[in-house]
Order: sequence, then structure tokens, then C-alpha cells
Amino acid sequence: MKEQGQIIKRMLKFTLPFKWLFIIAILSATALSLLNVFLPRILQEFMDKYLTPSRGTTRVILGFAALYFLGVLLKAVLQFVSNYLYSVGSEKALESVRRALFSKLHTLGMRYFDLTPAGSIVSRVTNDTMSLMDFLQFFASILTGLLGIITAYFAMAALNGTGALVVLAFLPILLVAIWYYARYSSRVYRRMRERLSELNVKLNESIEGIGVIQEFRQEHRIGQEFEQTNGEYLATRKAMIHTNSLLLSSLINLLYALALTAVLAYFGLLSEHVFVEAGVIYAFTTYVQNFFNPISDMMDSLSFMQDGVVAGKRIFRILDDSTIAPQQHPDASGEITAGKIEFRHVSFAYDGEHKVLNDISFIAEPGQTIGIVGHTGSGKSSIINIMMRFYEFYEGQILIDGKDIKDYPMTELRRKMGLVLQDSFMFYGDVASNIRLFNQDITDRQIEEAAEFVQADRFINKLSRGYHARVIEGGTQFSSGERQLISFARTVVTDPKILVLDEATANIDTETESMIQEGLRRLRRGRTTIAIAHRLSTIKDAEQIIVLDAGRIVEHGTHDQLLAQKGRYYQLYQLQHGVDATAEPTA
Repeated sequence: MKEQGQIIKRMLKFTLPFKWLFIIAILSATALSLLNVFLPRILQEFMDKYLTPSRGTTRVILGFAALYFLGVLLKAVLQFVSNYLYSVGSEKALESVRRALFSKLHTLGMRYFDLTPAGSIVSRVTNDTMSLMDFLQFFASILTGLLGIITAYFAMAALNGTGALVVLAFLPILLVAIWYYARYSSRVYRRMRERLSELNVKLNESIEGIGVIQEFRQEHRIGQEFEQTNGEYLATRKAMIHTNSLLLSSLINLLYALALTAVLAYFGLLSEHVFVEAGVIYAFTTYVQNFFNPISDMMDSLSFMQDGVVAGKRIFRILDDSTIAPQQHPDASGEITAGKIEFRHVSFAYDGEHKVLNDISFIAEPGQTIGIVGHTGSGKSSIINIMMRFYEFYEGQILIDGKDIKDYPMTELRRKMGLVLQDSFMFYGDVASNIRLFNQDITDRQIEEAAEFVQADRFINKLSRGYHARVIEGGTQFSSGERQLISFARTVVTDPKILVLDEATANIDTETESMIQEGLRRLRRGRTTIAIAHRLSTIKDAEQIIVLDAGRIVEHGTHDQLLAQKGRYYQLYQLQHGVDATAEPTA
């Protein structure tokens, strides 16, 4: 319960910027509760004093009818104001939560996304935040319910104190039911949320991997796994329905019926000794109904509370996650000018224990190209990951222009360092927007010049709408080579001082590769380049080639020097060119 209270307190903080919407809504609900006390008294007064042949004139009847109508009309207005303002405030709070969650996700380090399935993250941003909307509606139900209960009870006590105590006698049973429901349903809702997250993960994987699933005829197996997960989710939903059906409306209706029976019995016995007016019985039974109706609404909304608390716990797990992206020094203000890169005894482990880089040291002078080769898992991409500040390293030092990399603002690093990955991601939009990447400072002419520079204009100009040709999700209408050319243009247009190529030509056919080789040579001119290469032909002219094995530098030198050593690089070169095919592969 203490944990639930802390979660509720934190969730309510998101409503503070919109407090006046909620305050006015609560004031309207208070006036509505008072009006619910006043309306039965109008009819009681009419029934007890004016519902006789001598006093029930047309003028009196029309007067009471008009008064009651105005009361009902005012009640409708107050209900609208209360519900509308509370719903608007809830929607704004929901938007605030999603904005905070989305912003937090973009501050988390890559390690978080390595360990957390994308479907689970989507579930928290969409389904869990929607549960918070229901949670705020629960508070509306609680506030209006408590006001209705209190005003209805005092109205009953004002009419007949003993009758009010008869109704109050059912309260302990109700409190026990609420306590049991809150305790049991929290476990049910927690399991339901976990199953829903797993369901989203399965669905996300099935959609993203549909090509592989169909290619290897895995539809039946994937369908069975989805059916199992869906069945587990259905089981938790059934448990929730069973709990709600037993402890919510049905229980309240039973208690209301018993309380009404007890009240009628009480007034029946009382009428044997004193005269009981019909209007009093009508007003009292109406107040009994007004007493139990809010309780029914409150009990029904308890399911939203449990759902919201569980969802809030999952959301705050992200907001409190400490796996933040690597941080620069607070007073970072450096500016990259020459582009000299130096690694000094750098070691790195993704999990903090098992090192994937061991004592890496090398220097890339301004304008030089450094090639990095090695077999899968040797640590090539890890060098790129820590240099681009995707992951934090704790041993050694990386310098740019003789200054610690952490002394540069992240914006400066992103502006002066251009990265081209093996798999280029295309956003929904058009070709121009995928090169510009929402940087409105880049002109259309600069986009065209960048495309011409890497010779992407050859296929772009053949498109029906040229640079404004539509790009569907993932850019699947383009070949891998065409997507990579657009990725090159995306990097060129920013004019980076340091160029990072992570096997950028691995997915490009030989013809396309030869087409962009000249563009790459021009692109590297005047820029410091770090190139992870699968095809050695792309780095033959590099000033220095580094050969990695098990996270260590085992060879380094120029292309000719490494061939002369007849070591690992020599074996790799021979393998790629079809010579000495029996040599032990290293890539």
C-alpha cells in the first residue's frame, strides 16, 4: 500500500499544471451533490403539504414543476461542466506524461534498448499511459462519490437519525469488500499488464520479421507462440472480469437492496406508533439510492485505480531508469577544428565485466583515413560506438584535436562527426526530407549537390517526382544500394569534419560500389575518416589499417606493409581475392 501511495502521489504531480481545470470541476461536483439533496426535498415538500384537493392548485403544481425543472436543468449543466473540465484536464495530464516518457526514452543509453524489447516500450508509451487516463477518471469518481455519500448521509440524518444509522450499519461490510478487492485485484492487474506487454512484443516481432517467417515457413510456430501468449492474456482478463463481477456492482446492488429493505421495515414499524409522511419516505429512500449509487461508481472505478497504479509503476520504471546516454562534462564548450583523433589505452565492456576492447591505442591525423578490419566480434563496431558516444567507456581516453572527447558539447560532436552505417534507415516522407533529416537550414540546392557528390542523382532523377518522390516506411521501394547512396548524401550534406563509415559498402553491389568509390575519395579529402571495412578494396589507400582480434590490435600499417608481413591481414586479403583458399579465415 505504501508503494501504491507513492505511485499515486507521483502521478498526481502531472495534474498540477492544469489544477484550475480540476478545481472548477470539483467545485461543480460539490454544487451537484448539494443539488441532489435539494431536489428530493422539493418533492417531499410538495407531497406532504400540497398534494391535497384543497391546496394542490394548478398554480402550485406548475410552480413546483417549474422549480424542479430548473433544478434538473442546473444539474445537467453542472454535470457537463464537471465532466468536461475534468476530462480536458485528464487529457492534458496524459499528454504531459507521454511527452515526459518520450523525452526520457531519447535520453536513455543504447544499453537500455539492447535489453528492452521494442514492443514492451511501445506498450508502455501507448497502453500504459492510456491507463493513467482511466486512473484520473477514478479520482473524479472518488471525489464526486465521497461528496455524494456525505451529502446523502447528512440529508438522511436530517430527516430521521435512526434510519440513517440503519443505513450506516452496512458500511463495515462495504469497507471489507473494498479492502479485499484492492488487495487481490492489484495482483491480477499486474499479471494482466505483463501479459499485454508480452503480447505486444510478440506482435512487434512478427510484423518486423514477417519476411523471414514466411521464407522459412515459420507461420505455424509463430502462430502457436502468439496463441499461447494471447491465451495467457485472456486468462488474466477472465480473472479480472471474475473479480469485478463478484465484488463490484453485484455486491453494491445487493447491499443497496438489503439497506432499502431494512429502511422500509424500520419505517413500517415506526408507522405503528407515529404518523410517517409519504414525502419523508420518498425523500429518505431517494437519499439511500444517492448514498449507494456513488459507492457503486467508486467500486467500478477501483479497477481503473489498480490498472493505473500498475501502469504507473511500469512508466516510472522508465522515468527512473539510470541507463542514461553518455554525458559530456558540465562545462563542455570545445569546438572541433582539425579533426585529429587519438585513442589512448581505451578498454570497454558493454556489461561492465566482459571487455570487448582491450587497451586500444592509435592516432588518426587530420585528413587521414584509418581502416579497421577484423572478424565478427573482434570489436570493430565497438570502437565506433564509444567514439560516437553511444556508449560510455571508463578506461582510457579518447581525444579530438588534443582535447578529451567529453569536453565537447554533444551538439558539436553530432555536427562535426558524420556516420554512415551498414543498414541505412529511411523515414516515411520523401527523398529530400530523408537527406535533409528535418534540418530546415539545409537548402534544396545543398540536397541536390550532396546527391550529385555521391552520384545518387543518377537514380533520383529517374524517379517520377525526383527529390519529392514518396518514401514508404523503411524505404523498401529502393534497393539496398540506393538506400545507402541516400544515406551517403544525408551525411555529405552536413559537411562533417570527421567521417565514420561502419561497413558502409557491405550491402552495396560491386557496380554500385565502384560508382561511389570516386565520391568516397572526394568525401574523405580534407576529412579524418574512420572506416570499418568488410571489403578491403575500400581501404587500400588508407594511411593506416588496424587489424583487430578479440578486442586487441594485433596488426597495424599500410596496405602494402600488412601484406608484406603475411599475417592476419594477408590471409584475409588472399581469401577475398580467391588465392590460398585453404588459409584460415579471419573475417
